Amino acid sequence: MAELLLQAGLAIAAIAVVGVLAHRFGQSVIPAYIVVGILVGPNAPTIAGVSVPLLERYEFIDLFAELGVVLLLFFIGLEFSVDRLLARRGEFLRAGTVDFVVNAGIGVAIALAFGFTPLEAAFVAGIVYISSSAIVTKSLVDLSWVADPEAEPVLGVLVFEDLVIAVYLAVVSAVATGTGDPVQSVGVALAFLLALFALARYGGPIAQRVYTHESDEQFLLSVFGTVVLLGALGLAAGVSEAVAAFFLGMAFSETEHVERIERVLAPARDLFGAVFFLAIGLQTDLAALRSGVALLAVAVIATTASKLATAYYAGRTYGLDQRRSGRVAVSLVARGEFSLVLAAIATTAGTGALATEIPAFAVGYVLVMSILGTTLMRYSDVVTDRLVPQN
Repeated sequence: MAELLLQAGLAIAAIAVVGVLAHRFGQSVIPAYIVVGILVGPNAPTIAGVSVPLLERYEFIDLFAELGVVLLLFFIGLEFSVDRLLARRGEFLRAGTVDFVVNAGIGVAIALAFGFTPLEAAFVAGIVYISSSAIVTKSLVDLSWVADPEAEPVLGVLVFEDLVIAVYLAVVSAVATGTGDPVQSVGVALAFLLALFALARYGGPIAQRVYTHESDEQFLLSVFGTVVLLGALGLAAGVSEAVAAFFLGMAFSETEHVERIERVLAPARDLFGAVFFLAIGLQTDLAALRSGVALLAVAVIATTASKLATAYYAGRTYGLDQRRSGRVAVSLVARGEFSLVLAAIATTAGTGALATEIPAFAVGYVLVMSILGTTLMRYSDVVTDRLVPQN
């Protein structure tokens, strides 16, 4: 127990120190959390003859990381509503479809060009296709973009991607591991998604009544417990825990509890969210990336360009001007949690490139794209001034 407590203390202290430094120098905390995870994690690199592997990947780190994802997406759901989504369903479908066809298509093309099998190419396509809901939403909150017009197309594309990936994960997991019926898995996932949609659409009045507590403590426990339980049910049904939390957030967005949730649960969101980004660094082994540098370089360049283009199109589809569409473009570059989930599934498959090259590629890709994406958002005005023609 003493060892676990020490590891927890070191983890929190590490992210606290680099967080303070990042704020002092006016930088995003997300890359700082990831980098410190690399520097003090189990695969700590040797720099000038010194290596300091202080932290291990204990299960509590993974648990905290999962809690961070569900809370980040739950909070974004609070800013969204089903009525708002349905009102722009045409734009939602067009932007999401173009995003999927272009980015997943480029992933398949890259994989086949590097000699991967069709199944392996499907994994690479998923890894490079989907933006990180956790990283993007954390950045939206940090930069105070949530209430800006560009947040709507960003969230619209993220929701579309999360819905696609829910079905995609059910299929590739069943095929790659050889367990379960893909048709049945997809059916269960779709049924659960429909239930989540109904919850988001009609659950507001129920949440308003059930979660009326005078005590902040009981309110915190009730809401937090519901978010975690629904996330667990989502995972069991083959749907991302993040998707489940997002839809629950949309249900609460129709209640009078929103302001209280933001006040009471925000500290938990920030703590667990920070651990999520630390966990990305802890599982990054820089030495394992050397054999796939060419694949990683091609994927980073090609998919950054494709995501910028499709996200810019999303902004224009939603009627935004060129400058705001440019901000939408840089907002969706980061990749994260879903790519790492795919890496874990590939490792479970345990055959050929699925067990070796693709997991290493996924971790390196997430590392580069998460840092690149948050940096582009941080300096979005400079980027849009250079890349987007002025009216």
